[in-house]
Amino acid sequence: MPGFELVGQEELAEISDIFSNANGVQFRLGFDQLRNGIFKVAQFENEFSKKMNCKHGLAVTSGTAALKVALKALGVGPGDEVITQAFTFVATIEAIVECGATPVIAQIDDNLDIDVKSLESLITQKTKAIIPVHMLGVPCDIKSIVAIGKKHGIKVIEDTAWGCGALLEGQALGTFGDMGCFSFDYAKALTTGEGGMIITNNSDIDFRARSYHDHGHENNPELKRWEDSRHGSGFNYRMTEMQGAFGLAQLRKLDRIIAGQRNIKSEVDSILGSEFSGKIRLRKTPKNSQESADALVFQVESPALALSCRNALLKEGISTKILPEALTWHFAGHWNHIPALLNRHGNLENEFKTSRQYLSCSVSLPISLNTKSDFAPKVVKSLKSVLI
Repeated sequence: MPGFELVGQEELAEISDIFSNANGVQFRLGFDQLRNGIFKVAQFENEFSKKMNCKHGLAVTSGTAALKVALKALGVGPGDEVITQAFTFVATIEAIVECGATPVIAQIDDNLDIDVKSLESLITQKTKAIIPVHMLGVPCDIKSIVAIGKKHGIKVIEDTAWGCGALLEGQALGTFGDMGCFSFDYAKALTTGEGGMIITNNSDIDFRARSYHDHGHENNPELKRWEDSRHGSGFNYRMTEMQGAFGLAQLRKLDRIIAGQRNIKSEVDSILGSEFSGKIRLRKTPKNSQESADALVFQVESPALALSCRNALLKEGISTKILPEALTWHFAGHWNHIPALLNRHGNLENEFKTSRQYLSCSVSLPISLNTKSDFAPKVVKSLKSVLI
């Protein structure tokens, strides 16, 4: 359920505080004589990292920026390879390419997360990082991936764009690897309109990320900003104070959002499992985990049947999410416009066949706190027309 559905007076109050008490300062740094100690972005970083039980948080302009800054903080560049998965948003690949590195694509398993069994075979001497994605809020086998990374001396960056608020064995997603990256775009559970966050327990990594996202500034407290020492070349991915204020209000609603999504998804899951036993396969939640419940995914026996399900749902006014209608933006097999992928994998239409089969047989329903009481009956009615 997107956080935008709950935007209200709380966000307005946080933003108004900037104008009422901080003279409208939007820059996240400096202007101390004007802002009266109000630093919304820094406060958002602190409260978010505390919520995730993590040492450091760095707010940036988008989830895509979070991935790129994370890679840059690890020194990823030309000649390096970064492994990620066939099912993700194209931004995961774009961040790798923008660093000059080569994206290497792993297959997904039948639960639509990275196939850990095939991961190790993709590691070479050039592999610098692994980016597993907790796709649509269901935890991947992150503990096994981290173990593989440690075995080979490879850093792990968790793409947690859809996993904000999800847990594995009571631990927040994004805190298992060396870094966790989050998206706060307008369709995420927690939104700042656009925005993202990087979390880590490694102070050196945080320092490098913080410097890179701010043109290389080291923000040395002994120096004026215009005389600041430099860590190296960087770029501008700073979040504004207004975004930080918005995020603070949203963060305080996160527990309510995630609990509501889980309750609704669990109820609909139960109904579909009962009505269509043997006809569909509901996506599994790993043992001892709590998903963010961003979407309900089920699989049927063929791509043609998946499309029939989607069309039947649309007739009842029920939209689907990513699967199957937006797959071209979320499956590497369609990204012939990215030369680095073509150079590494060849003709993408013939690649990742296992992943393509899983995805083309899948249907995803968005979960919303604004779901009406007739949602489940309408879903059942739609699916009965094609499955029974």
